Amino acid sequence: MKNKKILIVIGGGISAYKALDLIRLLKKNDCEIKTVLTKSGKEFVTPLSLTSLTNSKPFENIFDVSSESEIDHISLSRWADLILVIPTTANFMSKLSLGKAEDLATTMILASNKNIFLVPAMNVRMWLHPATQKNYQILSDYGYEFIGPINGEMACGEDGEGKMSSPRQIFSEIKKYFLNKDILKNKKLKALVTTGPTREYIDPVRFISNESSGKQGYEIAKVLSRIGVNTTLVSGPTSLSKLKDVKTINVLTAEEMFETTKKLLPVDIAICAAAVSDFRINSPSKSKIKKDKFQSVKLLKNIDILEYISKNNHQRPQIVVGFAAETENLLKNSENKLKKKQCDILIANNVSEKNVGFNSDYNKVIILEKNGAITKIEKNKKSFIANKIVNKIINKLTKNKNVN
Repeated sequence: MKNKKILIVIGGGISAYKALDLIRLLKKNDCEIKTVLTKSGKEFVTPLSLTSLTNSKPFENIFDVSSESEIDHISLSRWADLILVIPTTANFMSKLSLGKAEDLATTMILASNKNIFLVPAMNVRMWLHPATQKNYQILSDYGYEFIGPINGEMACGEDGEGKMSSPRQIFSEIKKYFLNKDILKNKKLKALVTTGPTREYIDPVRFISNESSGKQGYEIAKVLSRIGVNTTLVSGPTSLSKLKDVKTINVLTAEEMFETTKKLLPVDIAICAAAVSDFRINSPSKSKIKKDKFQSVKLLKNIDILEYISKNNHQRPQIVVGFAAETENLLKNSENKLKKKQCDILIANNVSEKNVGFNSDYNKVIILEKNGAITKIEKNKKSFIANKIVNKIINKLTKNKNVN
Protein backbone atom coordinates (compact mmCIF):
# COMPACT_ATOMS: atom_id res chain seq x y z
CA MET A 1 0.00 0.00 0.00
CA LYS A 2 3.03 2.25 -0.28
CA ASN A 3 2.25 5.77 -1.56
CA LYS A 4 -1.51 5.11 -1.80
CA LYS A 5 -3.39 8.36 -1.29
CA ILE A 6 -6.40 8.09 0.99
CA LEU A 7 -8.79 10.92 1.78
CA ILE A 8 -10.64 10.38 5.06
CA VAL A 9 -13.86 12.24 5.85
CA ILE A 10 -14.55 12.35 9.60
CA GLY A 11 -18.28 12.15 10.31
CA GLY A 12 -20.17 13.09 13.46
CA GLY A 13 -20.52 10.12 15.80
CA ILE A 14 -18.96 8.70 18.94
CA SER A 15 -17.06 6.19 16.75
CA ALA A 16 -15.14 9.06 15.15
CA TYR A 17 -12.29 8.55 17.61
CA LYS A 18 -11.54 5.20 15.92
CA ALA A 19 -10.55 7.11 12.77
CA LEU A 20 -7.38 8.13 14.60
CA ASP A 21 -6.34 4.51 15.08
CA LEU A 22 -7.13 3.77 11.42
CA ILE A 23 -4.96 6.71 10.31
CA ARG A 24 -2.12 5.33 12.44
CA LEU A 25 -2.44 1.91 10.74
CA LEU A 26 -2.50 3.45 7.27
CA LYS A 27 0.50 5.69 7.97
CA LYS A 28 2.38 2.69 9.33
CA ASN A 29 1.83 1.07 5.92
CA ASP A 30 3.25 4.11 4.06
CA CYS A 31 -0.08 5.60 2.92
CA GLU A 32 -0.49 9.32 2.31
CA ILE A 33 -3.42 10.71 4.28
CA LYS A 34 -5.48 13.87 4.01
CA THR A 35 -8.59 14.52 6.08
CA VAL A 36 -11.84 16.42 5.81
CA LEU A 37 -13.33 17.23 9.22
CA THR A 38 -17.08 17.84 9.16
CA LYS A 39 -18.75 20.27 11.54
CA SER A 40 -20.32 17.44 13.53
CA GLY A 41 -17.13 15.38 13.37
CA LYS A 42 -15.31 18.25 15.07
CA GLU A 43 -17.45 17.62 18.15
CA PHE A 44 -15.66 14.27 18.63
CA VAL A 45 -12.19 14.70 17.06
CA THR A 46 -9.98 17.77 17.29
CA PRO A 47 -8.10 19.28 14.32
CA LEU A 48 -4.90 19.06 16.39
CA SER A 49 -5.22 15.26 16.69
CA LEU A 50 -5.59 14.88 12.92
CA THR A 51 -2.73 17.28 12.21
CA SER A 52 -0.44 15.38 14.59
CA LEU A 53 -1.13 12.03 12.92
CA THR A 54 -1.20 13.12 9.26
CA ASN A 55 1.32 16.03 9.34
CA SER A 56 -1.23 18.19 7.54
CA LYS A 57 -4.15 20.30 8.67
CA PRO A 58 -7.63 18.89 8.10
CA PHE A 59 -9.82 20.59 5.52
CA GLU A 60 -12.98 21.96 7.11
CA ASN A 61 -14.68 24.68 5.09
CA ILE A 62 -15.71 24.82 1.46
CA PHE A 63 -14.86 28.54 1.45
CA ASP A 64 -11.34 28.73 2.86
CA VAL A 65 -9.29 31.87 2.22
CA SER A 66 -6.07 30.01 3.05
CA SER A 67 -6.49 27.80 -0.03
CA GLU A 68 -8.09 30.27 -2.39
CA SER A 69 -5.76 29.26 -5.22
CA GLU A 70 -7.42 25.84 -5.34
CA ILE A 71 -10.98 24.58 -5.49
CA ASP A 72 -10.77 22.18 -2.56
CA HIS A 73 -13.75 19.97 -3.36
CA ILE A 74 -12.28 19.28 -6.80
CA SER A 75 -8.57 19.12 -5.98
CA LEU A 76 -9.08 16.81 -2.99
CA SER A 77 -11.20 14.30 -4.90
CA ARG A 78 -8.70 14.23 -7.76
CA TRP A 79 -5.74 13.82 -5.37
CA ALA A 80 -7.11 10.73 -3.66
CA ASP A 81 -6.87 7.11 -4.78
CA LEU A 82 -9.72 6.26 -2.41
CA ILE A 83 -12.20 8.23 -0.29
CA LEU A 84 -13.37 6.90 3.07
CA VAL A 85 -16.16 8.28 5.26
CA ILE A 86 -15.76 7.23 8.89
CA PRO A 87 -18.10 7.06 10.68
CA THR A 88 -20.94 7.30 8.15
CA THR A 89 -24.04 8.40 10.04
CA ALA A 90 -27.66 7.88 9.00
CA ASN A 91 -27.85 11.62 8.30
CA PHE A 92 -24.78 11.55 6.05
CA MET A 93 -26.17 8.55 4.13
CA SER A 94 -29.42 10.45 3.62
CA LYS A 95 -27.57 13.48 2.25
CA LEU A 96 -25.57 11.36 -0.21
CA SER A 97 -28.62 9.44 -1.42
CA LEU A 98 -30.34 12.76 -2.21
CA GLY A 99 -27.24 14.17 -3.91
CA LYS A 100 -26.91 17.08 -1.50
CA ALA A 101 -23.83 19.32 -1.68
CA GLU A 102 -24.14 21.58 1.33
CA ASP A 103 -20.62 21.47 2.80
CA LEU A 104 -17.07 20.54 1.79
CA ALA A 105 -17.51 16.79 2.47
CA THR A 106 -20.74 16.27 0.50
CA THR A 107 -19.68 18.59 -2.32
CA MET A 108 -16.32 16.85 -2.66
CA ILE A 109 -17.95 13.40 -2.75
CA LEU A 110 -20.50 14.51 -5.34
CA ALA A 111 -17.68 15.86 -7.52
CA SER A 112 -15.50 12.78 -7.08
CA ASN A 113 -14.47 10.32 -9.77
CA LYS A 114 -12.93 7.85 -7.28
CA ASN A 115 -14.16 4.83 -5.35
CA ILE A 116 -15.91 5.87 -2.14
CA PHE A 117 -16.12 3.63 0.92
CA LEU A 118 -18.74 4.28 3.60
CA VAL A 119 -18.34 2.93 7.14
CA PRO A 120 -21.77 3.06 8.82
CA ALA A 121 -22.08 3.51 12.58
CA MET A 122 -25.44 4.06 14.26
CA ASN A 123 -28.02 2.64 16.64
CA VAL A 124 -29.47 -0.70 15.56
CA ARG A 125 -32.98 0.78 15.12
CA MET A 126 -31.60 3.58 12.99
CA TRP A 127 -29.74 1.11 10.79
CA LEU A 128 -32.75 -1.17 10.37
CA HIS A 129 -35.19 1.69 9.74
CA PRO A 130 -36.75 1.41 6.25
CA ALA A 131 -35.48 4.88 5.31
CA THR A 132 -31.87 3.96 6.12
CA GLN A 133 -32.19 0.62 4.35
CA LYS A 134 -33.60 2.40 1.30
CA ASN A 135 -30.69 4.84 1.33
CA TYR A 136 -28.31 1.89 1.65
CA GLN A 137 -29.80 0.34 -1.49
CA ILE A 138 -29.70 3.65 -3.38
CA LEU A 139 -26.05 4.27 -2.49
CA SER A 140 -25.08 0.68 -3.32
CA ASP A 141 -26.77 1.10 -6.68
CA TYR A 142 -24.77 4.32 -7.24
CA GLY A 143 -21.59 2.32 -6.70
CA TYR A 144 -20.65 3.28 -3.14
CA GLU A 145 -18.84 0.50 -1.25
CA PHE A 146 -19.83 -0.34 2.33
CA ILE A 147 -17.61 -1.67 5.11
CA GLY A 148 -19.95 -2.98 7.80
CA PRO A 149 -21.81 -2.35 9.97
CA ILE A 150 -21.31 -5.34 12.24
CA ASN A 151 -23.22 -6.82 15.16
CA GLY A 152 -22.14 -5.88 18.66
CA GLU A 153 -22.63 -3.74 21.73
CA MET A 154 -22.90 -0.03 21.03
CA ALA A 155 -22.08 3.11 22.98
CA CYS A 156 -25.79 3.59 23.74
CA GLY A 157 -25.84 0.23 25.54
CA GLU A 158 -27.95 -1.59 22.94
CA ASP A 159 -26.75 -4.60 21.00
CA GLY A 160 -27.25 -5.49 17.34
CA GLU A 161 -26.33 -4.56 13.78
CA GLY A 162 -25.12 -0.99 13.41
CA LYS A 163 -21.79 -1.10 15.25
CA MET A 164 -18.90 0.31 13.23
CA SER A 165 -16.27 -2.11 11.93
CA SER A 166 -13.00 -2.01 13.83
CA PRO A 167 -10.04 -0.02 12.44
CA ARG A 168 -8.26 -3.31 11.63
CA GLN A 169 -11.29 -4.63 9.74
CA ILE A 170 -11.50 -1.39 7.77
CA PHE A 171 -7.76 -1.49 7.08
CA SER A 172 -8.09 -5.08 5.83
CA GLU A 173 -10.86 -4.09 3.39
CA ILE A 174 -8.85 -1.13 2.07
CA LYS A 175 -5.80 -3.35 1.61
CA LYS A 176 -7.91 -5.91 -0.26
CA TYR A 177 -9.33 -3.15 -2.51
CA PHE A 178 -5.86 -1.95 -3.56
CA LEU A 179 -4.64 -5.52 -4.07
CA ASN A 180 -7.58 -6.25 -6.39
CA LYS A 181 -7.10 -2.96 -8.22
CA ASP A 182 -3.41 -3.65 -8.81
CA ILE A 183 -4.24 -7.07 -10.26
CA LEU A 184 -6.79 -5.58 -12.65
CA LYS A 185 -4.77 -2.49 -13.52
CA ASN A 186 -3.16 -3.99 -16.60
CA LYS A 187 -6.58 -4.96 -18.01
CA LYS A 188 -5.22 -8.30 -19.09
CA LEU A 189 -8.15 -10.24 -17.67
CA LYS A 190 -10.79 -11.38 -20.13
CA ALA A 191 -14.36 -12.25 -19.26
CA LEU A 192 -17.18 -13.91 -21.15
CA VAL A 193 -20.78 -13.35 -20.03
CA THR A 194 -23.79 -15.09 -21.57
CA THR A 195 -27.23 -13.64 -20.91
CA GLY A 196 -30.85 -13.50 -22.01
CA PRO A 197 -33.06 -16.24 -23.39
CA THR A 198 -32.59 -18.30 -26.53
CA ARG A 199 -35.19 -19.08 -29.18
CA GLU A 200 -35.74 -22.49 -30.73
CA TYR A 201 -37.86 -22.04 -33.84
CA ILE A 202 -40.74 -24.34 -34.73
CA ASP A 203 -41.37 -22.43 -37.93
CA PRO A 204 -40.54 -18.87 -39.09
CA VAL A 205 -43.11 -17.29 -36.73
CA ARG A 206 -43.25 -19.65 -33.73
CA PHE A 207 -40.54 -20.58 -31.26
CA ILE A 208 -39.83 -22.04 -27.81
CA SER A 209 -38.28 -19.57 -25.37
CA ASN A 210 -38.54 -18.35 -21.76
CA GLU A 211 -39.14 -15.23 -19.63
CA SER A 212 -35.48 -14.21 -19.18
CA SER A 213 -34.91 -10.46 -19.69
CA GLY A 214 -31.09 -10.63 -19.65
CA LYS A 215 -30.90 -7.85 -17.04
CA GLN A 216 -28.76 -9.72 -14.52
CA GLY A 217 -26.17 -10.68 -17.12
CA TYR A 218 -26.04 -7.12 -18.47
CA GLU A 219 -25.46 -5.76 -14.96
CA ILE A 220 -22.64 -8.24 -14.35
CA ALA A 221 -20.97 -7.34 -17.66
CA LYS A 222 -21.28 -3.65 -16.77
CA VAL A 223 -19.52 -4.13 -13.41
CA LEU A 224 -16.73 -6.25 -14.94
CA SER A 225 -16.07 -3.63 -17.62
CA ARG A 226 -16.13 -0.82 -15.06
CA ILE A 227 -13.32 -2.40 -12.99
CA GLY A 228 -11.15 -2.90 -16.06
CA VAL A 229 -11.89 -6.44 -17.24
CA ASN A 230 -12.01 -6.91 -21.02
CA THR A 231 -15.59 -8.18 -21.25
CA THR A 232 -17.55 -9.79 -24.08
CA LEU A 233 -21.31 -10.22 -23.70
CA VAL A 234 -23.06 -12.94 -25.70
CA SER A 235 -26.72 -12.00 -25.57
CA GLY A 236 -29.88 -13.75 -26.58
CA PRO A 237 -32.80 -11.58 -27.80
CA THR A 238 -33.53 -8.81 -25.28
CA SER A 239 -34.93 -5.27 -25.31
CA LEU A 240 -31.94 -3.87 -23.40
CA SER A 241 -29.72 -1.09 -24.71
CA LYS A 242 -26.19 -1.89 -25.80
CA LEU A 243 -23.61 -1.43 -23.06
CA LYS A 244 -20.80 1.09 -23.43
CA ASP A 245 -17.27 -0.40 -23.51
CA VAL A 246 -18.62 -3.96 -23.65
CA LYS A 247 -18.34 -5.93 -26.86
CA THR A 248 -21.78 -7.46 -27.45
CA ILE A 249 -22.52 -10.36 -29.77
CA ASN A 250 -26.21 -11.02 -30.40
CA VAL A 251 -27.44 -14.56 -30.99
CA LEU A 252 -30.83 -16.26 -31.24
CA THR A 253 -30.56 -19.99 -30.71
CA ALA A 254 -28.75 -22.12 -28.13
CA GLU A 255 -26.58 -23.57 -30.89
CA GLU A 256 -25.53 -20.07 -31.98
CA MET A 257 -24.72 -19.17 -28.37
CA PHE A 258 -22.64 -22.32 -27.93
CA GLU A 259 -20.65 -21.83 -31.14
CA THR A 260 -20.02 -18.17 -30.26
CA THR A 261 -18.83 -18.87 -26.73
CA LYS A 262 -16.60 -21.70 -27.96
CA LYS A 263 -14.83 -19.32 -30.33
CA LEU A 264 -14.27 -16.78 -27.52
CA LEU A 265 -12.34 -19.23 -25.36
CA PRO A 266 -9.90 -19.03 -23.66
CA VAL A 267 -10.93 -16.39 -21.11
CA ASP A 268 -10.10 -15.85 -17.43
CA ILE A 269 -13.72 -15.58 -16.28
CA ALA A 270 -16.85 -17.21 -17.72
CA ILE A 271 -20.27 -16.29 -16.35
CA CYS A 272 -23.15 -18.27 -17.82
CA ALA A 273 -26.16 -16.17 -16.87
CA ALA A 274 -28.19 -17.01 -19.98
CA ALA A 275 -31.43 -18.98 -19.68
CA VAL A 276 -30.57 -21.37 -22.48
CA SER A 277 -33.37 -23.52 -23.90
CA ASP A 278 -32.84 -27.15 -22.90
CA PHE A 279 -34.39 -28.44 -26.13
CA ARG A 280 -34.55 -27.53 -29.80
CA ILE A 281 -36.82 -28.62 -32.62
CA ASN A 282 -35.49 -31.58 -34.58
CA SER A 283 -36.61 -30.26 -37.94
CA PRO A 284 -37.99 -26.67 -37.98
CA SER A 285 -40.42 -25.96 -40.79
CA LYS A 286 -39.24 -23.46 -43.40
CA SER A 287 -42.78 -22.15 -43.80
CA LYS A 288 -45.54 -21.40 -41.32
CA ILE A 289 -47.31 -24.57 -40.19
CA LYS A 290 -51.08 -24.37 -40.61
CA LYS A 291 -53.17 -25.25 -37.59
CA ASP A 292 -55.01 -28.07 -39.28
CA LYS A 293 -51.72 -29.68 -40.34
CA PHE A 294 -49.90 -29.32 -37.02
CA GLN A 295 -49.62 -32.56 -35.06
CA SER A 296 -46.46 -32.69 -32.93
CA VAL A 297 -42.80 -31.74 -32.87
CA LYS A 298 -39.78 -33.85 -32.01
CA LEU A 299 -37.39 -32.27 -29.52
CA LEU A 300 -33.63 -32.75 -29.30
CA LYS A 301 -31.53 -31.90 -26.27
CA ASN A 302 -29.27 -28.84 -26.60
CA ILE A 303 -25.66 -28.97 -25.51
CA ASP A 304 -25.06 -27.68 -21.96
CA ILE A 305 -22.88 -24.59 -22.44
CA LEU A 306 -22.03 -24.21 -18.74
CA GLU A 307 -20.96 -27.83 -18.42
CA TYR A 308 -18.90 -27.66 -21.62
CA ILE A 309 -16.99 -24.57 -20.45
CA SER A 310 -16.49 -25.89 -16.92
CA LYS A 311 -15.27 -29.32 -17.97
CA ASN A 312 -13.23 -28.21 -20.97
CA ASN A 313 -9.92 -28.65 -19.14
CA HIS A 314 -7.78 -27.49 -22.05
CA GLN A 315 -9.41 -24.04 -22.16
CA ARG A 316 -11.20 -23.92 -18.82
CA PRO A 317 -11.39 -20.38 -17.40
CA GLN A 318 -9.90 -19.75 -13.96
CA ILE A 319 -13.38 -18.93 -12.64
CA VAL A 320 -16.60 -20.42 -14.01
CA VAL A 321 -19.93 -19.10 -12.72
CA GLY A 322 -23.28 -20.70 -13.46
CA PHE A 323 -26.90 -19.85 -12.73
CA ALA A 324 -29.69 -22.11 -11.51
CA ALA A 325 -33.29 -21.02 -12.12
CA GLU A 326 -35.44 -23.27 -9.95
CA THR A 327 -39.07 -23.42 -8.84
CA GLU A 328 -38.71 -25.88 -5.94
CA ASN A 329 -36.04 -27.43 -3.68
CA LEU A 330 -33.83 -24.46 -4.51
CA LEU A 331 -30.85 -25.23 -2.30
CA LYS A 332 -30.79 -29.01 -2.87
CA ASN A 333 -31.17 -28.75 -6.66
CA SER A 334 -28.55 -26.01 -6.83
CA GLU A 335 -26.03 -27.96 -4.77
CA ASN A 336 -26.50 -30.91 -7.13
CA LYS A 337 -26.03 -28.65 -10.15
CA LEU A 338 -22.88 -27.08 -8.71
CA LYS A 339 -21.38 -30.54 -8.23
CA LYS A 340 -22.50 -31.90 -11.60
CA LYS A 341 -21.41 -28.90 -13.68
CA GLN A 342 -18.13 -28.55 -11.74
CA CYS A 343 -18.28 -24.77 -11.71
CA ASP A 344 -16.66 -22.58 -9.06
CA ILE A 345 -19.70 -20.47 -8.17
CA LEU A 346 -23.41 -21.05 -8.73
CA ILE A 347 -26.06 -18.32 -8.44
CA ALA A 348 -29.41 -19.85 -7.50
CA ASN A 349 -32.78 -18.12 -7.60
CA ASN A 350 -36.41 -19.18 -7.35
CA VAL A 351 -38.04 -17.96 -10.56
CA SER A 352 -41.53 -18.77 -9.27
CA GLU A 353 -41.36 -15.89 -6.77
CA LYS A 354 -43.18 -12.74 -7.84
CA ASN A 355 -41.44 -9.38 -8.35
CA VAL A 356 -37.93 -10.88 -8.53
CA GLY A 357 -35.94 -12.70 -11.20
CA PHE A 358 -37.30 -12.83 -14.73
CA ASN A 359 -38.47 -9.47 -16.17
CA SER A 360 -37.73 -7.65 -12.91
CA ASP A 361 -35.08 -5.13 -11.89
CA TYR A 362 -34.77 -7.04 -8.62
CA ASN A 363 -33.46 -10.45 -7.68
CA LYS A 364 -33.14 -12.66 -4.62
CA VAL A 365 -30.34 -15.19 -4.80
CA ILE A 366 -28.22 -17.75 -3.00
CA ILE A 367 -24.54 -17.82 -3.96
CA LEU A 368 -23.00 -21.28 -3.63
CA GLU A 369 -19.26 -21.84 -3.88
CA LYS A 370 -17.25 -24.97 -4.61
CA ASN A 371 -15.62 -24.76 -1.18
CA GLY A 372 -19.04 -25.12 0.49
CA ALA A 373 -19.60 -21.45 1.33
CA ILE A 374 -23.19 -20.22 0.96
CA THR A 375 -24.24 -16.56 0.85
CA LYS A 376 -27.89 -15.50 0.81
CA ILE A 377 -28.83 -12.13 -0.66
CA GLU A 378 -32.36 -10.95 0.04
CA LYS A 379 -34.39 -9.00 -2.52
CA ASN A 380 -32.24 -6.26 -3.97
CA LYS A 381 -31.53 -4.54 -7.27
CA LYS A 382 -29.78 -6.65 -9.88
CA SER A 383 -27.05 -4.00 -10.05
CA PHE A 384 -26.35 -4.53 -6.33
CA ILE A 385 -26.29 -8.32 -6.76
CA ALA A 386 -23.99 -7.97 -9.78
CA ASN A 387 -21.47 -6.11 -7.60
CA LYS A 388 -21.61 -8.85 -4.95
CA ILE A 389 -21.05 -11.58 -7.56
CA VAL A 390 -18.12 -9.76 -9.18
CA ASN A 391 -16.54 -9.08 -5.77
CA LYS A 392 -16.57 -12.81 -5.03
CA ILE A 393 -15.00 -13.55 -8.41
CA ILE A 394 -12.23 -10.99 -7.95
CA ASN A 395 -11.53 -12.18 -4.41
CA LYS A 396 -11.05 -15.71 -5.76
CA LEU A 397 -8.77 -14.46 -8.52
CA THR A 398 -6.54 -12.61 -6.06
CA LYS A 399 -5.85 -15.91 -4.35
CA ASN A 400 -4.95 -17.55 -7.67
CA LYS A 401 -1.22 -17.39 -8.32
CA ASN A 402 -1.75 -17.75 -12.07
CA VAL A 403 -3.25 -14.26 -12.43
CA ASN A 404 -0.81 -11.98 -14.27
